[in-house]
Amino acid sequence: MEFSHLIAEHGNTVTFLGALVEGETILTLAGVAAHRGYLHLTTLVALAALGSFIGDQVYFLIGRLYGKRMFRRFPRFRAATRTADTLLVRYAGASVIAVRFIYGMRTLGPIAIGMSRMRWGTFIVFNAIGAVLWSACWLGVGYLLGEAGQMVFGKDLRRIEHWFFAGVAVAALLLGVYLHWRRRAAIARSTH
Repeated sequence: MEFSHLIAEHGNTVTFLGALVEGETILTLAGVAAHRGYLHLTTLVALAALGSFIGDQVYFLIGRLYGKRMFRRFPRFRAATRTADTLLVRYAGASVIAVRFIYGMRTLGPIAIGMSRMRWGTFIVFNAIGAVLWSACWLGVGYLLGEAGQMVFGKDLRRIEHWFFAGVAVAALLLGVYLHWRRRAAIARSTH
């Protein structure tokens, strides 16, 4: 099956599923695919926002029902809990949006918020706003990368686009590894 047909056939589903978890790389690639004309950007924003919204609702409920027990069992997550608590005290609903954009907090943030006294209704409203903003942001990054690739490679991009997609994926993964390493080093410094 040709690369472009594979993206067109499965891209929407992969985008939705990727947004359920920490899906910045998937959304960036979907944005590139939208620029290339294989997927529709508005549909992607809706699917990614829905997946992201559902995922964070589940994480919130996990925090509400099992959070305290889970954090006792995994003490290394205490730093994430402290960050979320600080944001909640200062900025309440805006913190629900902010944790989406802080590396390493996309999953742990809603769990920590679920452990707080925030009402579920408040979380739902700000989670919906955050889901749309987060999805549009990462899909927009991908769309702009597609535009940059078009400017650099011109008509040759069609011939090498599978390599272009692979390059974007590798760059995103390397950035993720770097940010993960930096975060772990910062946590290690703060515990000593």
